Amino acid sequence: MNRPGQLSVASGRRSSVAVLANVSLLAIAACFLLPLSWLILASLDAEASYQTQFPAEVSAANYAAVLTPELTFVPLLNSFLLSGGTAVVTVLAAVLAAYPLSRYQMRFNKPFLYVVLFGTCLPITAIMVPVYSLFVQLNFLDSLAATTLFMAASSLPMAIWMTKNFMDSVPVSLEEAAWVDGASAMNALARIVVPLMRPGLAVVFIFVFIQAWGNFFVPFILLLSSAKQPAAVSIFSFFGQHGAIAYGQLAAYSVLYSVPVVLLYILVSRGIGGSFAMAGAVKG
Repeated sequence: MNRPGQLSVASGRRSSVAVLANVSLLAIAACFLLPLSWLILASLDAEASYQTQFPAEVSAANYAAVLTPELTFVPLLNSFLLSGGTAVVTVLAAVLAAYPLSRYQMRFNKPFLYVVLFGTCLPITAIMVPVYSLFVQLNFLDSLAATTLFMAASSLPMAIWMTKNFMDSVPVSLEEAAWVDGASAMNALARIVVPLMRPGLAVVFIFVFIQAWGNFFVPFILLLSSAKQPAAVSIFSFFGQHGAIAYGQLAAYSVLYSVPVVLLYILVSRGIGGSFAMAGAVKG
């Protein structure tokens, strides 16, 4: 039996660990909240600087200055086309690639997955020189479609890993029942597997979309005309020459740039629920 003294020591240790964990979480939260507070405050301050300070007078002048077709609307539309197209192509290709890896046991599965894992380790800067040369030879420079396909290809390795893990959670017995009813493998994939793993596919979609949304280097290299550049590249225009930075307009543009991703996450998270809903799908 535990003595009262031992119980008090154990409870004291647990309380100390809880306090330390709460302090660590508050410190991590402060690291995220302080930059966000600067964004909000500077976007409402006509005399904003690099310092975090409350505006002497709340003003929407910064938002009025950046809400133009050239600065905001066209780049945001280009970002939606690039990010949405990249996410859709990546999810479709990842589902088709993950299906045989998840459902069929072949001797090439592990080597293929190791190759895919190696593809996630390659930095994008290491392959941009040959990619740029290829785009020049194929006359693909300044093409939104070609840039979207390349960004999808660069996101595909991690998407395949994630999709396979989600697909492994779908029982094979559900597909076998569909095969008995005469469905083909592709019909079972489209009608049984994909609907059941919609939460997982939404996670992959958001992951790829956010990566593409914040990608600066690839569009900056492959898209030459300013009319086709996304918001991640056009935000660079607020950094003027000789260190001159329009802090207020930069903060306002950053807030507008972040809103679509936050809204997408909220809409998708509410639509898909919290987890897979396969309870009771299989009897016996």
